[in-house]
Formats: sequence, structure tokens, C-alpha cells
Amino acid sequence: MKPDWQAEVVLEIPFHDVDMMEVAWHGHYVKYFEIARCALLDKLDYNYRQMKASGYAWPVIDLHVRYARPAYFGAAIRVLAEIAEYENRLKINYTIFDQASGARLTKGHTCQVAVDIASREMCFASPQVLYDRLGVEVDAEMGGE
Repeated sequence: MKPDWQAEVVLEIPFHDVDMMEVAWHGHYVKYFEIARCALLDKLDYNYRQMKASGYAWPVIDLHVRYARPAYFGAAIRVLAEIAEYENRLKINYTIFDQASGARLTKGHTCQVAVDIASREMCFASPQVLYDRLGVEVDAEMGGE
């Protein structure tokens, strides 16, 4: 995996994200994934504004979360986002770690597909702009070497 294809953010679990047991509510983990995904897309200079300007929307079509250990109020967590697939969809893997101990708390992934904004049609292959932002030669990746 290329180092540019991953990004990390460190977040502190705020009070408004926890339940009465001071455990982060399960739905907020999706928000933590999104923050790391935006950091990754910023690194690639292809975040949501650049996607729109390129003529494509990239809706999330699949989301998976696996909770191993809870995150608690006030804890610092490190969220790692890594590109796993990009040819026909954009799959990003996420791992959330406790910053203090390094223990893995949660893992998951999202899948996004390109949708041509003008036609509102889903693309069955990722558009050239994604390959350009990733620094990938299309022919080499498609077996044309």
C-alpha cells in the first residue's frame, strides 16, 4: 500500500458522544470514520468539493463496523483510514485504536461508487480522475503491462 493512501486522525471522545455509562454510542463511530476519510481524501486532493467539481458524486453504498472494545468519554482515539480498493469502487478500511494503550477498539470499512452528476448514472468502473489522484497508471493496473 502506498503511504499516500492512508491517513490518521486523533480525536478525543466528547461528552455529547457518550451514553450514561460514558461509552461512545455505536452510531458515532461512523462519524469518526468520516473524519478520517476526509483527512485521507484531503491528502489526495480529492475530497467532496473536488469530487463534485470533477463531475462525480461518491455516495457510500456499504458500511461495515466491527466493535471489539469500547471507547470512553475523554479518551484519545487514533483513527486510521486506508484505501483498500479503487478500480470499480472506492473501499476504505478503518481501524480505531486507543491512543494511550494502542489497543484496537473498532474496525470497519465503507464502499463508495462514482455517480456521474450530470446523468445521475452509477459508473461501473472508477473514473480516470480517481486514478490520477491516486497516481495509478490505468493500463498497468488493468493488466496492460
